[in-house]
Amino acid sequence: MSPPPDPVPVGDKTSSKRLTPHRAPRSRWRRLAPLPALGGTLAAFGYVATVDPNTPGHYPLCPLRYYTGVYCPGCGGLRSAYAIAHGHLRTALECNALAVAGFLLLAVAWAAWSAAALRGKPFAPTLRPGYRNLAIALVVAFTVVRNLPFGGFLAP
Repeated sequence: MSPPPDPVPVGDKTSSKRLTPHRAPRSRWRRLAPLPALGGTLAAFGYVATVDPNTPGHYPLCPLRYYTGVYCPGCGGLRSAYAIAHGHLRTALECNALAVAGFLLLAVAWAAWSAAALRGKPFAPTLRPGYRNLAIALVVAFTVVRNLPFGGFLAP
């Protein structure tokens, strides 16, 4: 006894949709995936641009700074984002140079993710252990130096 015939003829235009129902939507979503990340980032920067972090009462205080008096690596990051949103790069660097470098790295990563998505390729960045350790050492050094008397130029 032979198997029943395929309900959709092979040459039919709808056969590819029935044989691979999830292929087209998955690749479409993969190509669109960077857009919500961009939207969220623009919304966050837009909020910070309209609500000045230099005015007390709008944002919570840094708990480390509040309880210990020590600047964390993120202290001044909102003021830095506010300055970038208003086009004041020098002020942003004075508020938190590490945050500005982080914003730049995230923008480059987003651009690479978008380029991969447009080509339909997955985006899986890898960081070698040596580079990861270097990044950690830079953040620790930044935090230590900005809290020392001679590192006042890095304090927000």
